[in-house]
Amino acid sequence: MRRLLMRGREFAWGTRTFIMGIINVTPDSFSGDGLGSDVQAAVAQAKRFADEGADIIDVGGESTRPGSKPISAEEERRRVLPVIDACAQAVDLPISVDTSKAAVAQAALAAGANMVNDVWGFRADAAIAGVCASAGCPVVLMHNRRTPAEATRVGQLGGHYAGLHYTDLMAEIMQELGESITLATAAGVDPGNIIIDPGMGFAKTVEHNLELMRHLGELRRLGYPILLGPSRKSTIGLVLGLPVDQRLEGTAALVALAIAAGVDIVRVHDVRAMVRVARMADAVVRGWSRP
Repeated sequence: MRRLLMRGREFAWGTRTFIMGIINVTPDSFSGDGLGSDVQAAVAQAKRFADEGADIIDVGGESTRPGSKPISAEEERRRVLPVIDACAQAVDLPISVDTSKAAVAQAALAAGANMVNDVWGFRADAAIAGVCASAGCPVVLMHNRRTPAEATRVGQLGGHYAGLHYTDLMAEIMQELGESITLATAAGVDPGNIIIDPGMGFAKTVEHNLELMRHLGELRRLGYPILLGPSRKSTIGLVLGLPVDQRLEGTAALVALAIAAGVDIVRVHDVRAMVRVARMADAVVRGWSRP
């Protein structure tokens, strides 16, 4: 059983499900939880997540919602660095930076981040792989079929999913994750530092996302820890007919199903509730010892 150490904490894959709490320092988050430039609000949220049982906090400064406009590395650094620095001093949780830019990743790691979460799987900025290899930090490689420019253009046209086609969804996700893994290891990233994410809600229709959930367990064949980010996703809203602020139960259902399929980390907005869901699901899936 492989283990990962981050900021003095041990992540023993397969023993339980780890919880990553989302801190969005954007003005335009899809979920309505963007904190903008309010560093104190971000620190308060990090402290609350720590109290509620989070294992990692994930700080992101650029929105990935459909149609969102790209921002410069300078602007992204301006948003995330003060938050990462303040959170690193306020809580003892490992901090992940949600970025695809090498310059942002490098600055964030210097400011106190311990991990890089790249929603483009090292395909948006070729230099980010070398930054992570040099830092020796864990990385999350997410599947996302489109390029950043394509995603922005399609979103602006109002057809985020238009023309997207998979012949064999899971086979293609695994193949393309394999390409990101190759980019990482070729740059010198330790395979033991790699975590994979199938990218629920990214370059996938609702039907694709539901099929992904049904076949999540197949990802275990790649041999890496798996992260999933189902929290408040539009698939939940479309299936249940609910706005983003009423998707807690739908998120809980997806988290429990993901744990049953062997997912190791869930990335969520509602930490307290999902810690409880994970503990209950883990008791069934991974076993339980009486306190």
